[in-house]
Amino acid sequence: MNSRKRQRNPGQPSAEQYLIASRRCELMNLQHFLQMGKLIQSISNLVHGLQRERGASTIFLGSDGERFGLERQTMIAESACLYTVFERALAEIHEELTTHPVSSHLLAHIASALHGLSSLPALREEVKTRALPLSDATAAYSARIHRLITVVFEAADTAVDPSLARLLVAMVHLMNGKEFCGQERAAGSAGFAKGRFDIALTRRITHLVDAQERCFEVFLGFADAQSRGLLEDLRAHEREREIQRLRELGCSVGRYKGLAPELPDHWFKLMSERMDELKKVEESVEGRFHERCVERFAEARNSLAHHGTLIASLDQPENPARPQLILCEFASSEEPRPLEAWGSDGIGQRSGRSIFDLVQAQSRRLQQMNEDLQGAKEALEERKTQEKAVLLLMRHRKIDNDEAHRVLRKLAMDQGKKLPEVARALLSMADLLR
Repeated sequence: MNSRKRQRNPGQPSAEQYLIASRRCELMNLQHFLQMGKLIQSISNLVHGLQRERGASTIFLGSDGERFGLERQTMIAESACLYTVFERALAEIHEELTTHPVSSHLLAHIASALHGLSSLPALREEVKTRALPLSDATAAYSARIHRLITVVFEAADTAVDPSLARLLVAMVHLMNGKEFCGQERAAGSAGFAKGRFDIALTRRITHLVDAQERCFEVFLGFADAQSRGLLEDLRAHEREREIQRLRELGCSVGRYKGLAPELPDHWFKLMSERMDELKKVEESVEGRFHERCVERFAEARNSLAHHGTLIASLDQPENPARPQLILCEFASSEEPRPLEAWGSDGIGQRSGRSIFDLVQAQSRRLQQMNEDLQGAKEALEERKTQEKAVLLLMRHRKIDNDEAHRVLRKLAMDQGKKLPEVARALLSMADLLR
């Protein structure tokens, strides 16, 4: 009987190689988010700058160019600097994003954001010459801000580490809540400047207040303790009571009773302070996100090194003495007699069992990570579903965004269901009608 020593082909895939590759993939994802952190921070700062610019433009247009002209120019210069920082952060991660893409949606939204920002100079010129109605100018700024926030939303959707995903979910909902606050500042400024709030404006204020609160509630469910504390302090501040008083005053005054002339400045000041405080909460989440990225990257790198060392040790034979494989030939009436002996690398039960244990441990760990990710992914999916339902209502009923949100909320209240449930039901009905 001829037998040969079985050797592994150097090019043959092995469990060990794929186990190490799994760990490396995790490490690369964490490295990606270390770099993405800079881009997210630059987006946060640029959004804040554009929100301030939008607010100044609202006052400028609402006063027929008599107020906030110089302030607006200062804010435009600040936004331009923040845009340069954003471009630099994007350039640093550009190669990785385009050569090793993690999400086509993320890339598409970056393209959309860049396209919107490229036309900012033209928008600013139209505001300067007052060639654009106040409502159109506000909507144009809001659209560009929304595109930037959506980039952060899509980045959150690509996270595979639960702790990072949770912080990004908190971040994107806080940014959305702050944006609704900025839109409320603009809408309220317009109403106070006119001296009255019509029915449409009153509904818009109500929608924006509700939208902020929903975003902040999600934020509190996913943010770190320090950032949650900052938001809770903000909501307990006496400024909130004065803002609520102004909301109620503006929305209750009829067409035959005007509002005091000093109220526009008072409102704008209070809401600007509120947005600046929300920016501090954003910065707290950004700081914690960066810290967590660094921590997880170090943990993953150490784990990869440990696994490499452990797997290398498993390649060593269990017995220092070179194991022998004894082959015997049997005859019907004879005792077995040795034919020949070959050396073996001795895979052994210990090594096989240890590799199996490592593979099983990695599978269990990834399964746990997926389960921990579920809450964050559900929060993101619920927001996507609601936005799709709103778009569906806008298209079929020929109504604007605010009215579509109002209809969706009313349907939820009438049916005693949560917004995501109603949104999913609407979308499923739309699918059936196609």
